Amino acid sequence: MNKRNKIIYWIATVWLSLGMLSTGIVQLIPMEEELREIVRLGYPGYILTIIGTWKVLGTVAVLLPGFSRLKEWAYAGFFFVASGAICSHIAVGDPVTKSLPLVLLVVLTVVSWYFRPAGRRLAGS
Repeated sequence: MNKRNKIIYWIATVWLSLGMLSTGIVQLIPMEEELREIVRLGYPGYILTIIGTWKVLGTVAVLLPGFSRLKEWAYAGFFFVASGAICSHIAVGDPVTKSLPLVLLVVLTVVSWYFRPAGRRLAGS
């Protein structure tokens, strides 16, 4: 892996990790504003605990060395949760600007996954 790709990987991965970890922690803290927003989108309130827990665990999986298969699952989960949130905001008629941070998380997920070093990939991929 050349130096440019390594820099791209780490910049994307650090920003992705900060985004997922911070939103995961916020979702785990019982805040009335978060609960109102998730219910407005049509989801039960308890989904915040589930998503928040998986975001925190996914961040750990992406950052730890080894565990290639677990990393693949974490990246897939990050992609599904962020793209699903975009679709949810569109479905309730929110303005596009409400989804821009989520689009950034999708882009960071794809960039981090694409540029990950060989040691962080599944064997044969």
